[in-house]
Amino acid sequence: MYKVLLKIDGMSCSMCEAHMNDTIRSRYSVNKLKSSFKKGTTEFLVQEAPSEEDLRALIDPTGYRLISCSVEKEGNEEKPRASLFGFLKR
Repeated sequence: MYKVLLKIDGMSCSMCEAHMNDTIRSRYSVNKLKSSFKKGTTEFLVQEAPSEEDLRALIDPTGYRLISCSVEKEGNEEKPRASLFGFLKR
């Protein structure tokens, strides 16, 4: 998984957030998509890392402007499974 953080100029209300979320979903299969017009950000998790050029080509025609993009590889977030007899290890 990759965590993508976008800084976006031009969002001014909750409808702008919804529009940005719909735009991202139209191109990528995402998890935990969240936009904030107050912070000017959109964050999401995705399986394949998108390029900044692809994101810019997707966002700029909507009337918003992509200011910056950061992509981080997320670690394996699975928790270790508890063993049935794990209490014996103490």
